[in-house]
Amino acid sequence: MICAAVERCAGIDVGKKWLSVCVMIGPLDGEARAEKRRFGTTVAELQQLQGWLKQERITHVVMESTGSYWKPVFNVLEDAVKVYLANPREVKIRKGHKTDDKDGWWLAHLLRHAMIHPSFIPPRSIRELRDLTRRRERLNGNGTSEKNRVQKILEDANVKLGNVLSDVFGVSGQLMLDALLKGKAKPEEIAQFAQRRAKKKIPQIIAALEGHQMSDHHRKMIGYSLAHMRFLEEQLEELDNDIAEKIRSAGLDQQWQLLQTIPGIQERSAAKILAETGPDMTQFPSEKQISSWAGVCPGNNRSAGKNRSSHTTGGNPWLRGALTECAWAAAAKKDCFLKEKFWRLTTKSGGKKPPALVAVAHTVLCLVYQVLRTGQPYRERQASALPDTQKERLIRHHIRRLGKLGVRVHSNRQATETIASQQPNTAVQEPPIVGGKNINTRPATY
Repeated sequence: MICAAVERCAGIDVGKKWLSVCVMIGPLDGEARAEKRRFGTTVAELQQLQGWLKQERITHVVMESTGSYWKPVFNVLEDAVKVYLANPREVKIRKGHKTDDKDGWWLAHLLRHAMIHPSFIPPRSIRELRDLTRRRERLNGNGTSEKNRVQKILEDANVKLGNVLSDVFGVSGQLMLDALLKGKAKPEEIAQFAQRRAKKKIPQIIAALEGHQMSDHHRKMIGYSLAHMRFLEEQLEELDNDIAEKIRSAGLDQQWQLLQTIPGIQERSAAKILAETGPDMTQFPSEKQISSWAGVCPGNNRSAGKNRSSHTTGGNPWLRGALTECAWAAAAKKDCFLKEKFWRLTTKSGGKKPPALVAVAHTVLCLVYQVLRTGQPYRERQASALPDTQKERLIRHHIRRLGKLGVRVHSNRQATETIASQQPNTAVQEPPIVGGKNINTRPATY
């Protein structure tokens, strides 16, 4: 028998219009009394639910994270009882025994016996910041969708600028697109709007525009997309100001600045990470827990002594996306150990970048955890000195490579003399000496 851990608890099965509530009360070493009721989801009925829970002296309440329907219930009960939010995958009742009342009883039963892992619910200020950052991400995606629509219309009009220009919405592309929408310029005149490196592609641009079938209908459709994109740009600029203001009003400016000291993290990505994790790292016992919650660590699937699939879990998709963007930026940063780690793992995986990218994202999240937990800015790691065994291994590797190129190398710890062979097919006759040891080298063959 599983021992109980909570004397007075309640489980709520959340729906759009109705709530099925089961109150479970009883001593920890005895049977519990269960009582079930139904409530609506209006504020007045939620307040009645709150009054009933207070009357029964309920201390803990659990409900599933069903879409956004749990949020009105949480808003009313947040200040009255301890509310747990359960992952539906972990608390699903057995098939064939599914009713709303049984769901509420089952949730209360699991909570009473401490068999629920509650989800992380940040404070209200962080939730509001999260709403702003997620909306910005959605609007940014809408802008990308509009660009793709414009590209499809250009293809329909036999305009092949996308084959020549790396970015149709760059400076050169926008000037050419405006000229196309006016419909008066010839391909040779439109090509003259090329800027900087695009000037080298003027002949290809002319070929991509000759004989195009741009009609008034195409121009009108592109105009709709461009108008929407201008609106999105205004919204994004306004959201950036609101995000900065929300961070300052919530007293998170110091944590925001600390995150920007980590390689690959700038203002926008720092705001997104802060909105998802919050500034308080005590809610995550260690780096492993926050990495699992974000979905940037390998899965754990071991049975019968065998390791099965270890793919990363779903985790928090918003945080995972932000960390992936930061990992790309860190992989392109000079004099950064994250860049070396990215290309080292990419080489080991046969040139596959996604596994290395997730590994770098995992490292970035660990740095985020350390910076927020200690309150100290990130300091670039110093490259560790290579051990003697690794140095000799690298020397042997490069000597073998030189031998294949027909170069004879005499090496020791004091001096190295390199003599280029006149005949490329001549084999290396004398083995080099490194650290007083003979090192066998392969013949210089081609």
